[in-house]
Amino acid sequence: MRLTADIWVSAYLTRLRLLEIPAFVVQRGDNTAGAVLIKLNTLDGQACCYQRSFDLMTGARRWVVLTAGQEADVDQSIAKQRSFDPDLWVIEVEDRAGRHLLDEPGLD
Repeated sequence: MRLTADIWVSAYLTRLRLLEIPAFVVQRGDNTAGAVLIKLNTLDGQACCYQRSFDLMTGARRWVVLTAGQEADVDQSIAKQRSFDPDLWVIEVEDRAGRHLLDEPGLD
């Protein structure tokens, strides 16, 4: 069973909250069809944005880096994506250690 975007986001935010990793919804997208971007802000002027992708060899879903670098540049890239996709969800995770949990089972 494939989770809808709103349920996936809620579950993801709960996992982060349980580990006391601050995160919040920057852009709420479509509940059923919205893609999700995760912005990891390391609170040092740097950031990384992840998007879900398909591995063409295995068909598995995985998280890949869309863009990384200066936070302002990452924000600009996210804004560009938002202009193309009004259904897009954007979640910002703030963690100095760079934890995002996207490599955890069940978050692919």
